[in-house]
Amino acid sequence: MTDVTARRLDLAATRSFAAPGAGPIRRRALAEFGFGWLQQLWREACAGRRHEGVALAAVGSLARGDGGPLSDYDLVLVHHPRGLAGKEVAAFADKLWYPIWDAGVRLDHSVRTVAECRAVATDDLSAAVGLLDLTHVAGDADVVNAARSTVAHDWRANARTRLPEMQESVIARHARQGDLAHLIEPDLKEAHGGLRDMSVLRALTSAWLTDRPHGEVDLAHERILDVRDAIHVVTGRGRDRLTRDDHDACAALLGYTDSDDLLTDVSTSARTIAYAVDGTLRRALQSQRARTLRVGPRRPQLSPLGYGLYRHDGEAVLGPSADLSSDPVIPLRAALVAARGGIPLSPTTLRNLAEHSPALPDPWPEVARNLFADLLASGPGLVNVWEGLDLAGVIERWIPEWVAVRSRPQRNAVHRHTVDRHLIEAVVAASGMVRDVARPDLLMLAALLHDIGKVPGTTDHSVTGAQIADTVLQRIGVTDADRSVVVRLVREHLTLVDLATRRDPEEPATIAILTDAVGGSLTTLELLRALTEADASAAGPKAWTDWRAGLVARLYAAGRAALEAGDRGEAPRAVEPLDTLRLSEEAVGRVAVGEPWVTVTSLGGAHRVDIIDRDRAGLFADTAGLLAAQGFVVRSATLRTTDGLAVDEWWVESPGGETPLSPLIARDLVRVASGDRAPLGRASRRRGTGATTSTSRSVGSPSGARALVVTSASDTATVIEVRASDRPGLLQDIGITLARAALSVRSAHIATYAGQTLDTFYVTEFGGGRLAPARAAQAVAMIIDTCDA
Repeated sequence: MTDVTARRLDLAATRSFAAPGAGPIRRRALAEFGFGWLQQLWREACAGRRHEGVALAAVGSLARGDGGPLSDYDLVLVHHPRGLAGKEVAAFADKLWYPIWDAGVRLDHSVRTVAECRAVATDDLSAAVGLLDLTHVAGDADVVNAARSTVAHDWRANARTRLPEMQESVIARHARQGDLAHLIEPDLKEAHGGLRDMSVLRALTSAWLTDRPHGEVDLAHERILDVRDAIHVVTGRGRDRLTRDDHDACAALLGYTDSDDLLTDVSTSARTIAYAVDGTLRRALQSQRARTLRVGPRRPQLSPLGYGLYRHDGEAVLGPSADLSSDPVIPLRAALVAARGGIPLSPTTLRNLAEHSPALPDPWPEVARNLFADLLASGPGLVNVWEGLDLAGVIERWIPEWVAVRSRPQRNAVHRHTVDRHLIEAVVAASGMVRDVARPDLLMLAALLHDIGKVPGTTDHSVTGAQIADTVLQRIGVTDADRSVVVRLVREHLTLVDLATRRDPEEPATIAILTDAVGGSLTTLELLRALTEADASAAGPKAWTDWRAGLVARLYAAGRAALEAGDRGEAPRAVEPLDTLRLSEEAVGRVAVGEPWVTVTSLGGAHRVDIIDRDRAGLFADTAGLLAAQGFVVRSATLRTTDGLAVDEWWVESPGGETPLSPLIARDLVRVASGDRAPLGRASRRRGTGATTSTSRSVGSPSGARALVVTSASDTATVIEVRASDRPGLLQDIGITLARAALSVRSAHIATYAGQTLDTFYVTEFGGGRLAPARAAQAVAMIIDTCDA
């Protein structure tokens, strides 16, 4: 480590990172050190000579004074054409750059005249934004001032063309880097709500078209800078990405209790900056268009929206007739009007709503409850309006419990949002199903509160969430009967999808668990189905696939049929068996001559593969291996035996987009049954290359498999649930193990989350019957050994 680098790190440690105000003081000291060191290098390069019309200037973090301990230096040697000759300028620049490189400091440098600064700013948007911060370091200050003022003048004069260009650039960057608020490994600089957006804010105000928010935005900026500084110190590298490996060390350095608290603060700060940059960019563009079109004095154009609100420059604003001081439901009315109109509430309106509207009484009046339900059902416009209300502090006045889940990270590969944003996305998804349920108001409330229990310290967020939801609903004034339904939905919001993907839908015990979860109510079952879809689709595409949707629909239909039969006083009917059990003469004839009968039915990205073959030991393992070898992801398998025939249903997905070919599967099954294991060799090769297929899953999860018998899941089979680190070939290996144990697999339900398998197997003795306790214990031990092998 060079002396300069060591000195910069020493400066980073001059005050505890967790001390109040340490960050700005530390960054100011780093900037003073950098300017002082560069001025010393300048004097040494000049060697006592005075260079007229030549100056050293800084841009980027050094110019702004917000650089981190190991941030690079962005320097420009600005010179006047009538000053040093070209070769002299180049030689002089080398005298500056080489000592910086020798000191181990990362350097981005250029040599330009004032005219060249102007030209590059005209041609390159990012260069223009950077040169707006051009700051004198040493030498002739007039030449730096000339370059900076020229670039700033051009920036303001050309705002009509530059601002749309900036908008496109910002949107593209956000799409590429994602939302900082919702990333587990965020890029603190480039992501939406990151440090780069603060530069955008400064550039927008430099165009003299709008002001930018201060206060919370500046505090949020400082918090993200603090985290960036901590990354530099704990990694010893000048980078901006907060990786999982650095979470704990950065959290400890900054004085957080744990890394979740760190990520929560990062998320909150990013949301504040993102909301500010989005709104400021929108207002700057509106102001620019107004200035372009204006002839004479411009009067505000106000379009009435109702309830004292007006549309002005693409935002909803309160008019002079709105009586904030006496009407506590005005914030709800304003939010509803804005959300339905698909426009945000203006910052001034949000501030007035937060500061001057009285609190709602406890419990809420009926008009407030109705407005709140309508707000939740307003559709996609709710997201931006809710965000503004939340940042202004209005939401926590309505729902104090919201604070505990605000910006809470979700360390789950399925989820793409923080807890609070996921809840709002689920509400929006549920709003598209309001015509499919009898009580859309209860669906909206359940969607809003279903994950409200994901608070620090909880062990079961569904149970905790039900308790919290009950408190919230009492405050809102929901009736006892309706409140019990919503509380039940919150407590059971995972039941339907868990049963559908992990249990046999034809098992009476599975349906009994479902009907008991909804309290025997068809209405509640209907609401649970809609909530399940809203929750999963809001989580992300990995959570609501065609396969999962099909399983949920199938179990929902079975549960509905059971409840309807109960209402009619009839005994519950057995679930309709797989249609493949109705064996066609053609299928039976094909199997009779030793050829499997294979059909494929595609549904979107999922494929159902029906196989009828002679029953034999190891058929499950062989089929799993063949599907893996052909590159398919197995999601579930249901297997039945009738008259010596195996009638199997497999649901698979294809990462590469291929469709299973029934002739190929049938041919390979014949080959494997005859002892030719070559078709399975492709699966072995996939394991060797780490390909991700049905059982070729990612490696790197914690070791130590667990398997247990779920005693209440079936009266006719032994149900074994397996949790293990995912790896290539696991499903096939488990199948081979069960065959070696002389067990028959009746059904298998496969799921993978964040590198972990959660697979359920319904097994019986050959010929039928549950396993004796000793046999079950032996099977569990064998499965664990297989998973950990």
